[in-house]
Amino acid sequence: MKYVLILVVAALVGLRLYRHRLARRRPADSSQAPTAGARHRLGEGLDRIGGDIGLVARREIRERVRGRTFRVGTLIILVAVAAAVTIPVLRKGSHSHQRVGIVGTVSAPLRTTIIGAGPALGTTVILVPEPSLASATRALRAGRLALVLVGTKRIVVDQAYDPSDTSTLSLVVRLISASISLQSGLEHAGIGPAQALRLANPPPLPVQSLKPARHNATATSTAVYGLILTYVLLTQFGTWLLMGVVEEKSSRVIEVLLSTVRTSQLLAGKVIGLGTVALLQAALIVAVALGLGAAEGSTLIHGTAGLEVVSSLLWVVLGYAFYSWVWAAAGSLADRQEQVQSLAFPLQLPILFGYIVSITSLGSGQPSELVKVLAYVPFTAPFAMPVLVGEGAVAWWGFTLSVVLMLVATVGMARLASAVYRRAILRTGGRVHLRQLFASRA
Repeated sequence: MKYVLILVVAALVGLRLYRHRLARRRPADSSQAPTAGARHRLGEGLDRIGGDIGLVARREIRERVRGRTFRVGTLIILVAVAAAVTIPVLRKGSHSHQRVGIVGTVSAPLRTTIIGAGPALGTTVILVPEPSLASATRALRAGRLALVLVGTKRIVVDQAYDPSDTSTLSLVVRLISASISLQSGLEHAGIGPAQALRLANPPPLPVQSLKPARHNATATSTAVYGLILTYVLLTQFGTWLLMGVVEEKSSRVIEVLLSTVRTSQLLAGKVIGLGTVALLQAALIVAVALGLGAAEGSTLIHGTAGLEVVSSLLWVVLGYAFYSWVWAAAGSLADRQEQVQSLAFPLQLPILFGYIVSITSLGSGQPSELVKVLAYVPFTAPFAMPVLVGEGAVAWWGFTLSVVLMLVATVGMARLASAVYRRAILRTGGRVHLRQLFASRA
């Protein structure tokens, strides 16, 4: 997991630096000619379905898809995704070490049995004597030991033991458990027919875990990648929407556009067009990850949970539908690109807060009460609700209630944003403040 997070962070930093350099060179009017092929057909379909709104949406799709920022950014993200899928596959066959702490007395034949279990699993087992169970437990929590063998009584591991897990550590635990159970029986029991039958099929040693079992480790890991995807798309496309509105206003292109379409149509077209690009990019990322993982036999992809994937994609759409109106309305308040950063920072705070709280809760193994509350707050629900789904901590009616609240909030935010956009988009001569709009309305 840590390699995936490092790659994602590196990709985000690279994309941020590239966008910063490109923003300085970007011309005032970035409208371009229609593209051919699939994008052209998509644009014609939007024109027929949405009229003037579809025409504006087509323009947004054309500008973003043909832009260098979108292409380079998408390429960086896809490279990071490909590396995240491929690296675990390459590391799977590498030689590893499993340090086994020994508490109490273990006979020489048993030690030989434990060490001999390593090569069969592609690893090396190293026995580490521990003076006490407390000392071994501290080393286990700190990650210095993979597992602890307490005499021939039990095996202690850090994370909850899953009998269906195919990781190297789980295989070592199962093999040691069965081997020691059989070896101990052969050493201490008589060898009679009935006893030999029992010794040939001994019950495995009980496994004690220091942490409580998670509801579904597979769904939890899928939720992590869903949170990262949601955060990247919301911040990336929200910033693009903010910059696009400010650019049109500062270059006076907005005056030309409003002579053809109404403000509500222009705003809806921009939101729908950019949202279509965001959805296509998300679908491309998921398709590349699943396709590459299936081709390479990656455990990262085989371990995804279908319900969590659908839930994450749904909340990507709902999150964009809510935040896009906020970003667009904020863009109408500025009249220069220099004001974008001061506007973007406060808008990113609820996104960043929801992301940090949610991903921290996933790491703890149990959703906190704060996350359970944030799952029903529209500003943080796109991050908190997938956590509850991944941890199995929400019923179907709770999920439905959160979706309904999000839809209602989105409608309300769209009405408010449209009013702000309509009143502020043609105002120039400095940044517009909300109190000025409300004062003029009064």
